[in-house]
Amino acid sequence: MLEVAVQMDPQNKINFAGDSTFALMLEAQKRSCRLSYYTPDRLSLNGRKLTAPMHSVTVWDNPSRYYDLGPERLVDLSTLDVVLLRQDPPFDLAYITSTHFLEQIQSRVLVVNDPAQVRNAPEKVFVMQFADLMPPTLLTRDLAAIEAFRAEHGEIVMKPLYGHGGASVFKVARRDPNFRSLFDLFQTTFREPWVVQRFLPAVSQGDKRILLVDGEALGAINRIPAEDDIRSNMARGGAAAATQLTEREQTICAHLGPELKKRGLLFVGIDVIDGYLTEINVTSPTGLRALRRLGGPDLAAPIFDAILSKLRVLRDNG
Repeated sequence: MLEVAVQMDPQNKINFAGDSTFALMLEAQKRSCRLSYYTPDRLSLNGRKLTAPMHSVTVWDNPSRYYDLGPERLVDLSTLDVVLLRQDPPFDLAYITSTHFLEQIQSRVLVVNDPAQVRNAPEKVFVMQFADLMPPTLLTRDLAAIEAFRAEHGEIVMKPLYGHGGASVFKVARRDPNFRSLFDLFQTTFREPWVVQRFLPAVSQGDKRILLVDGEALGAINRIPAEDDIRSNMARGGAAAATQLTEREQTICAHLGPELKKRGLLFVGIDVIDGYLTEINVTSPTGLRALRRLGGPDLAAPIFDAILSKLRVLRDNG
């Protein structure tokens, strides 16, 4: 029986209807894995030994009772078979530190996604390696650079580089009396550069989340923003709709797939608006539950097929 632990946010914060981590836990249990759960703040590194207090967990696809925790026990993570790295952003120093901790066990335990590659692929920075697939995008906190970009491209979107869930995303017009105040607010609030991107009006028709498993696109949902919002995130009122990949989107996936596979980024969600790549989500991609609810495939199964395949390779090489 495989020992699978999930590094995630507190279990009671799961969004039953939409949480992809929950979908992966259901699949692990279906395959008779012994399932445990812990939060990243409980990790301890003593020399090279990595431990955490964990609870065994049982899950049910039932909104009235969807999980039950066993008693807490201290676990040496090197005794596990698989760790699912699934806590949500913010991608801050605490998150980065947990990836360093998890690297200590990688020779013996399969960590998904690969923690070093998660650390080396910040979602709004990594995507810039594929700038030819993106709308015009600038990462900066320099006022003159933003002004020049706005003069060239007109309407823009500004958002924090390490933001998540659609928080602090603003549309700015070519001539906008709020721009300087917004600049001052960002300057005070965020120390890192910001994302400045040409606004894509077609976002009103949807922001497509495409799910890739081991470099292969296996499903997609279209997230349509509310009428009075530019943000399509379902946490911000966006609505999920069934969709198919266009030829352009298939080309984007074919371009990205080999690099994601090479990096050990087994489960990835990319965002595409009007044929333009905007983000590559590697920390805790979502969309599994929504895809299945809309009549698409249950991608938790091929994700676990890929996990088991990589685990066999790890064992053979060990």
